[in-house]
Amino acid sequence: MAAASACLDLYMARSPVAFKVLIALEEMKLSYNAINVDVMSGQQLTPAYTAINPNQRIPALVDHSPQDGGEPVQIFESGAILVYLAEKSGRFYPRAPRDRMSVMQWVFWQMAGQGPAMGQARHFLYFARDRCPYAIDRFTGEAGRLCGVLDRQLEGRDYICGEYTIADMACWPWLLYSRSNQLDLGAFPNLSRWFRAVGERAAVDRVAERYWKGRPIEDAPPLEPAAQRILFGWKNVS
Repeated sequence: MAAASACLDLYMARSPVAFKVLIALEEMKLSYNAINVDVMSGQQLTPAYTAINPNQRIPALVDHSPQDGGEPVQIFESGAILVYLAEKSGRFYPRAPRDRMSVMQWVFWQMAGQGPAMGQARHFLYFARDRCPYAIDRFTGEAGRLCGVLDRQLEGRDYICGEYTIADMACWPWLLYSRSNQLDLGAFPNLSRWFRAVGERAAVDRVAERYWKGRPIEDAPPLEPAAQRILFGWKNVS
């Protein structure tokens, strides 16, 4: 629930890595300010934003009312933000050590595997300067393999770790790009069932309505040369 007087500031852009945090904020019923970072113009590279996120990427979160009552807490990396919010709210993150570790390993799996594979597949399919069949095959193949991993995990389970947790919030958004990333979710029946179920949750619907209504999420719009230089570090683009 976005609110002008919220103590949580989420710095974001239209991307799965921000969607997962938006879903968590809505699921946990935490008031927040969604602050758009214009990554196309390089706002993420400014000293002001770099002071919040030294990696100069989105998302980043600032909690102006942390639980310890001290100075504002600044967090970057979406997985770390999910854990922080789950601990702050006391929701969607089990207390039992074994259950908590199960959730944690799937959050790490998403951060280290699923997200990078899906992101690189999308880059080489739509944004790479030169067409590179090897890179396309490499990353679409790995994205498909990881879909198989998640499909097997979901067999006999409603959600990734049994109950709905931040692991589901982490893994769900990148699959919004499955079709344009040349992945057929129909080949993964457990994954397809889970993807539909998470997408029907009220909090996910609120995020969808607010942040990607009006343009299909699968779209990969062409980028201007200036944006290519900023996003991909291309120095000789005109």
